[in-house]
Amino acid sequence: LTLYSNLARAYQRVERFDESLRMRRDVYSGFSKLYGEQHGDTLTVASNLANLLVDLGRIEEAKALLRKTTPVARRVLGDGHDITLKLRRAYAMALYRADGATLDDIREAVTTL
Repeated sequence: LTLYSNLARAYQRVERFDESLRMRRDVYSGFSKLYGEQHGDTLTVASNLANLLVDLGRIEEAKALLRKTTPVARRVLGDGHDITLKLRRAYAMALYRADGATLDDIREAVTTL
């Protein structure tokens, strides 16, 4: 799975986004099955997937993933952990970049950070 994750990152860097997205989804699914939703590695690959989704403008999908994983990271790892902070940042970016983002969305994004 780690090799697959590294390959997904390489595809992303060369702008082969469809392949990268498919692979990142597979990696997240694999880590979830192997380690469970609360494992730090699972949360890390969730963050990677969420960031790619935000970058690709798949905001609703990113927000759904982040609404699921961020509370888990906060509970298991704590508010100040690097992974938790990355998930919170990704959620704030998803709120900010959403088409039709409202002032309330922007406020929530700022509060999230």
